[in-house]
Amino acid sequence: MRLRDSRGFRLFWAASTVSGFGSQITMFAVAVLIVTTLDGTPADVGLVNSARWLPYLLFGLVVGALADRVRRRPLLVGTDLARAALLCAVPLLAWPDQLSVPVLIVIMAVFGLASLVNDAAHQSFLPRLLPRDALPRANARLEQSSAAAETSGPAMAGGLVSWLGAPAAVLVDAASYLVSAVLTARIPIEDPPAPARGPLRQEIREGVGWVYGHRMLRPLALSTHGWTLFAAVLGAVYVPYALLELGLSPLESGLTLAAAGVGGLLGSGLSERWGRRPGIAVPAAWLLDAVGIAVIAVTPVHGLVVAGAGQFLNGLGLGLSSPVELSYRQAATPDRLQARMNATMRSFNRAAVVIGAPVGGLIADAVGIRFALWVAAAGLTTAALALLSSPFRHA
Repeated sequence: MRLRDSRGFRLFWAASTVSGFGSQITMFAVAVLIVTTLDGTPADVGLVNSARWLPYLLFGLVVGALADRVRRRPLLVGTDLARAALLCAVPLLAWPDQLSVPVLIVIMAVFGLASLVNDAAHQSFLPRLLPRDALPRANARLEQSSAAAETSGPAMAGGLVSWLGAPAAVLVDAASYLVSAVLTARIPIEDPPAPARGPLRQEIREGVGWVYGHRMLRPLALSTHGWTLFAAVLGAVYVPYALLELGLSPLESGLTLAAAGVGGLLGSGLSERWGRRPGIAVPAAWLLDAVGIAVIAVTPVHGLVVAGAGQFLNGLGLGLSSPVELSYRQAATPDRLQARMNATMRSFNRAAVVIGAPVGGLIADAVGIRFALWVAAAGLTTAALALLSSPFRHA
């Protein structure tokens, strides 16, 4: 089946691409807002990042079970609209000087709850649009769009922040969620609710049991949790590192992050061929991520090119691994368990972010940002070697 022949996938792809561009702008703009406007520290950036993912830890398993009981398209549309409204609150509070780090933490926590519901429906929506043999190509296309957003989003964000200020830049993401909601609402799909089932607790247990009882999914899940823990350290400290230690401007910092998107775009384009043996492809790509962080850690002051090269390698590894990992999980899981499988994986991954982001910020404040980056590189290497030594290497 050719993906371009599926009108539903074309609309789904467009909605994901638009919201992905906006999200890249917000991720960068919020970090700059904390450091420059609110005079925050790397630890503050870590706390705000952690708040965004805290709902995954608290409610992820419940939301995943509930998402398997209802129609998925209304969840996608409703949560896009909710996130657009929440992001509008950032500039509305910032302009009269009513925004603070604690207020931003609350906003991002509620935003994270809406994102949790959206994610539970999003990854389980694709297998209803396409047959299983089309999933690797579809996920590669979605990852390419994500990489394209990572390529131009940070550069756009740097320009918008320099021109309009960080609070106003967040409004672009709000608009992207509105567009995504309209596109998703137009997707033609049979999206029936699931038949009545047993107690919710039993369904949650079944979803968790599927992931951690599966011979291949269990080591993949556990290693991914470790990878996410240490990747969160990079996410928390990079913008403060670029602005405060490397002496880069917001625009230059955005350009280095754009290099990660270039790497991700290249990696996702190669992922279908790269991933013919997932058991080798995924940990090998993770090792490439670790090399990228090591390059970032040795970047000299004003080292724009070196920092960009490290981000490129990090993005390349992520682009190679993400479509392979996601396609394997989707193909190994029956439809009735898709939302619960995805929610289980994401819940514990985001729990790792909740821990890793603030810990990374605290390490940076206490010992130094470069030391925190070396911790991240060592952690990603450990996760890759653990997965490579598990039964998943035969996947």
